[in-house]
Amino acid sequence: MFDGRWRSNFEVRLKPVGANIRRTGITADHLTITGVVMAAAASLAIANGALRGGFVLLFLCALPDVLDGAVAKASGTAGPRGAFFDSVADRVADAMLLGGVAWYLASTHPGRIAVLPLAVLAGAMLVSYERAKAEALGFDARGGLMERAERLMALGIGLLFDSLLIPILWIMLVLTLFTAAQRFVKVWGQASQVGPIAPPSRWKARRAARPTERAWRRQPRITRR
Repeated sequence: MFDGRWRSNFEVRLKPVGANIRRTGITADHLTITGVVMAAAASLAIANGALRGGFVLLFLCALPDVLDGAVAKASGTAGPRGAFFDSVADRVADAMLLGGVAWYLASTHPGRIAVLPLAVLAGAMLVSYERAKAEALGFDARGGLMERAERLMALGIGLLFDSLLIPILWIMLVLTLFTAAQRFVKVWGQASQVGPIAPPSRWKARRAARPTERAWRRQPRITRR
């Protein structure tokens, strides 16, 4: 929801901040790598039961992720390579964070509740894949109730108030799957208006092959003596 409605306006306001950071010599790639390192530290803190520390590190993990795009635009280095790197880094960070939550729940709660954050991770990966595949096909799949920004905010609340962690994870799972359904319906509607691409007919294929056949037939015969 944040990405679909407010990210563009938010990035415009962050442009002066990105320009100031660029003057220090820090690049967008530096910020992206810092975010992954912070996510790794947060996942270790969460896995070991330091949920408040995990909350602080989660905030520090989200901050570079917000600023790297502003720095890239301010420095004129925004492009496909940086977008690809940032997207992969986000997926790695999500896997580490929810993996740390799963490790914590496996250590402190009996039963199979540790599978819950892994289910949230699977739904998050599905949401991300839908957008990537849609954009590769020329469609728009942005938007939804539970995108990455909302997931990080919800997880932060669960870490800050540990008694709410499991209920918040259930809410995250339901809303993430709902977001996946929203994006599926949105792209399905766009793709339905385009229509299927007709394969070439057999007559055209044969006609395209005839020049080759004719050229082969026109080759001079070699007689052996």
